[in-house]
Amino acid sequence: MNTPMETARRVADAVLYEGYLLYPYRASAAKNRTRWQFGVLVPPGYTATAEPSACQTECLLEAADDATLHVRLRFLQILSRSVERVHGGGYRRTPALEVGGHTHLTYDEAVERERDALLSLAGLLEAEQVVDVGFPATRVTEPLADPSGEPAGRVVREHRRLEAVMRLRAERLAGPYGLVRLRVRVENTSGWRPGPDASRDDALRRSPIAAHTLLAVTEGAFLSLLDPPEWAREAAESCGNLHTWPVLVGEEGRRDAMLSAPIILYDHPSIAPESPGDFFDATEIDELLSLRTLTLTEEERREAAATDPRAAEIMERTAGMPPELLERLHGAVRYLRREEGARPPDPERSHDTPWWDPGADTSVSPETDGVVVAGVTVARGSRVRLLPGGAALPGTPSRTASHGRRADAHDMFLAGRTATVEAVLLDVDGVHHLAVTLADDPSADLQRAQGRFLYFSPDEVEPLGDAPADRGSGG
Repeated sequence: MNTPMETARRVADAVLYEGYLLYPYRASAAKNRTRWQFGVLVPPGYTATAEPSACQTECLLEAADDATLHVRLRFLQILSRSVERVHGGGYRRTPALEVGGHTHLTYDEAVERERDALLSLAGLLEAEQVVDVGFPATRVTEPLADPSGEPAGRVVREHRRLEAVMRLRAERLAGPYGLVRLRVRVENTSGWRPGPDASRDDALRRSPIAAHTLLAVTEGAFLSLLDPPEWAREAAESCGNLHTWPVLVGEEGRRDAMLSAPIILYDHPSIAPESPGDFFDATEIDELLSLRTLTLTEEERREAAATDPRAAEIMERTAGMPPELLERLHGAVRYLRREEGARPPDPERSHDTPWWDPGADTSVSPETDGVVVAGVTVARGSRVRLLPGGAALPGTPSRTASHGRRADAHDMFLAGRTATVEAVLLDVDGVHHLAVTLADDPSADLQRAQGRFLYFSPDEVEPLGDAPADRGSGG
């Protein structure tokens, strides 16, 4: 079905597998001993971790009563994978079993679950609709035989029964705009009562994990809750979202679909086109994760492949990644915009000077620019007294109210010291900064050669008004 939901599916998949299996992707890795951190809805009887048993999405909709809503709940359900070896006349559970050169590990996998509901807005305005989103228990056994065909063991994959419902309700708000507030609440309704020895793993086997919802509307449009129009701001602030954050999703400018996820996103999130595939981290830095995966030893790679089929896919993908694809992961500039009033680039330099090079902007010159401080022009070579944070010297009143903005304890050692201005810098926000060296620092010449300076705002220095320092004497 080619819908706004399908357009947003790649982002939703990244949410689904956020934290599924963390690099370096092996069952023995410390990071994988505590899993399933996002969007977990535990049975209401399990209170040991204070994790929620329900999540709630509320969002705003512009639509007439004849609009149709498509709601899709997606989550992972744990699939317990137990490896058992032949023992006597039966089987005994074991952490690992090697059969025919292939290692089988006891470890938890997960399967994707989806439930869809197609509802009329008119029906939701009349009464709450309840949709069953649970799944029955299953058990599947896979026999393992050695190369001679003799039984060596088996792999048992098992789901516990999962009980959950989705409650939906709509309300047309009072006022001239006819806004609709839509509520989607997902609840774990398991009646399981944990015993004194019950663990979080026991609860997770009965829980939706990474639960999130996709919402789409025909003949209507959603409003952004992050940046609502002014006339809808009060209504947006009244929406109650619990353990989930709804954002507009799909192509920029579209308002016919929303993704409500257990991680914080911006409107119209997208996966970078340079990303070669999922690394189980929705905020992933692909280059770092790829390089980290490539450092695994051959033994670690075999363990990762045996841990999970999706981890095996990552191993295969990163091992075969060509250099040009890895190079693309260094970063990309999506767009550039010129600040209003900025000087146009120098045509003599723009053809070979990258945009990030300070020399690309000929409107600034750190070595010759100056800034007025207390009526005195301070420029390269000027001598100043340092007042970090605008703080006054002992026994004198503070010059500014900005003394609380710094948090560096070393500032106390710089207060009152004499320094030489090495450059006057201007940042992208139009704020000046002074690069300085200490006048009595014997390594000042080395600091200049390496471009390693101390930095202060103009209101953190006091011009001394005397002759510039002797640059050849180190201060």
